[in-house]
Amino acid sequence: MKQRVEDLDWKNLGFKYRDLPYRYEAKYKDGEWQEGKLTEDSSMTFSEGAEVLHYGQEVFEGLKAYRRKDGKINLFRPDQNAHRFTLSAKRLAMPPFPEDRFVDAVKQVVKANEEFVPPYDSGATLYLRPLMVGTTKVLGVEAASEYTFRVFAVPVGAYIKGLNPADYVVSEYDRAAYAGTGQAKTAGNYASSLLPTVEAHKNGFADSLYLDPREHKYIDEFGGANFYGITQEGQFVTPKSQSILVSITKRSLLEVAKWQGLNPVERQITLEEAFNMKEAGAMGTAAVISPVGSITYEGKKHVIYSETETGPVTKKLYNELVDIQYGNKKGPEGWVQTLD
Repeated sequence: MKQRVEDLDWKNLGFKYRDLPYRYEAKYKDGEWQEGKLTEDSSMTFSEGAEVLHYGQEVFEGLKAYRRKDGKINLFRPDQNAHRFTLSAKRLAMPPFPEDRFVDAVKQVVKANEEFVPPYDSGATLYLRPLMVGTTKVLGVEAASEYTFRVFAVPVGAYIKGLNPADYVVSEYDRAAYAGTGQAKTAGNYASSLLPTVEAHKNGFADSLYLDPREHKYIDEFGGANFYGITQEGQFVTPKSQSILVSITKRSLLEVAKWQGLNPVERQITLEEAFNMKEAGAMGTAAVISPVGSITYEGKKHVIYSETETGPVTKKLYNELVDIQYGNKKGPEGWVQTLD
């Protein structure tokens, strides 16, 4: 059943799928991308032999549309999502969807579902999910020759409500191999993190924190977000690794941290160093920033700043980025695209 806007409670949306009126779809066949279009059909149909079902050729993205105070709608750095989508596709031997068409498709979906972009003061946003799957019928291990690109939208509340410190546990599993698909946004990476996440939740933790897959000595990332820390000297640090996703929120916060005089740097961060951070957080599109209250390793809890209060640096970083996304502050050229 299609979602009706009058049935929505903007302040209690949660983070779940809803079937909105329109989405965008384009097909790849005969060596080129065909012309795409908006469709009301929320179902995708393909063969039981489809590549995606057997060998996992799938990539996706996540970005948001924000209702401004004046009623207009902002997109935050959609060109960066388009570029990361290209990099992910190439890593999975898939034909990149043209980046200008990616941004245009996102805008078409937002405009077609404009009434579902939550009000400015609701704390909610319109989440966009671009994806691409291989649909060729295969049996042997080979790349598909036909693909479907799609963008759908869902109004969502905050993935994690408010700046509330959360408890994390260091996982005994690896999220991705050093030279594997860790830098691509593909379903397989998330599938492999489901069991650690289930176990973390069962034991009262918000998520798992993964170490580097070669030495198990350095911080990589959380199951669904990148890691950052504020050192005792007041420097913003975030992991540099070949096995973590290139985060657009992370790239943006590196810039914001620079403006705030935090001398930001990407480098290896040992687990021991993480335990002694002044503040720390998980950063990503869904949560923006979720403060780290504690990190538990081998049964021992290490509190970071506080388990009940958010640190002042984290608050400042969060407010600056959110103000740019909602158009309350002017960001760098090209960071925000306002829909006509």
